Amino acid sequence: MPAFERRNPNLVLVGLEEGRLSPVEAIQALRTSSDSHTKKREIETESLASSEWRLNEALTELDSLIGLTAVKALVRELVAYIRIQRIREMRQLASEALVLHMVFSGNPGTGKTTCARLMGKLFREMGVLEKGHLVERERADLVGEYIGHTAQKTRDQIKKALGGILFIDEAYSLATGGEKDFGKESISTLIKAMEDNKDRFIVILAGYREEMAKFIQSNPGIRSRFPIHIEFPDYTVEELMLIADLMLKKRDYRLDLAARARLEAHLSRNLGSNSEHSGNARLVRNIIERAIRRQALRLVDRKQLTREELMLIRREDIEGNHEAVHRFG
Repeated sequence: MPAFERRNPNLVLVGLEEGRLSPVEAIQALRTSSDSHTKKREIETESLASSEWRLNEALTELDSLIGLTAVKALVRELVAYIRIQRIREMRQLASEALVLHMVFSGNPGTGKTTCARLMGKLFREMGVLEKGHLVERERADLVGEYIGHTAQKTRDQIKKALGGILFIDEAYSLATGGEKDFGKESISTLIKAMEDNKDRFIVILAGYREEMAKFIQSNPGIRSRFPIHIEFPDYTVEELMLIADLMLKKRDYRLDLAARARLEAHLSRNLGSNSEHSGNARLVRNIIERAIRRQALRLVDRKQLTREELMLIRREDIEGNHEAVHRFG
């Protein structure tokens, strides 16, 4: 961008939106502007540049997640789509209405809640959501026990989610009862609120892949209002080992070679099983937390302990974790 354009806050704003200026360059340009009559515009544009900075931080956090390649690509696609619609609007071109309600399908522990929370940050910095907070709920939070109770409970949760994301886990459970089940009333209340509060919040329905597919197909009202479907695959053994290393590093622990081999063998045995713990981060977390407790039991009666001994997880600390998975999962 030429120097004379950088002195005009309006042009700096356009350059930032179109990606021709980085957030740092935009802020520097504004601070060197000599036009004293456009101070308010400078403040607004500098605020936008700061939001862009935080947006990039959230995208970096997304990229740092292990695995989830297809999920990351789709999130970046959504970010690009929102950007382009905003630029088209600025250039007085026809732009699409942003309908960002989503369905997340996958086993527990595959990153659905983590990604939903990051999306809240991204959409807040892009001006799509006012707050960007995540409200996690399930059937019991939405469905009442008598006539008229469900609609009020559902509206209460929607009110808490305004400005952010309402994340409903195991959403298919809202439609698993019979004709007299109050779950259907919750769905109707939710759909009405989505119409009455357009652009004020985003709904994400989450659950197991097969159950969610049946739920969406069986309900035309839901199917037509949730255009974005994201599948969260189970992690590979290699990805689970990386997750284990990350969890341990954050706690100042590490595996010795024998412990690493035992953990990898255990994960390989579980991967592909029909257990809900198969191929997900909850399995790893349960094993690691159990191993830390077992290490503590092994060390607690020793008189002197080195820093290395306090950090090291050994083979015997990993043993028996297949039992811990079921007990603590």
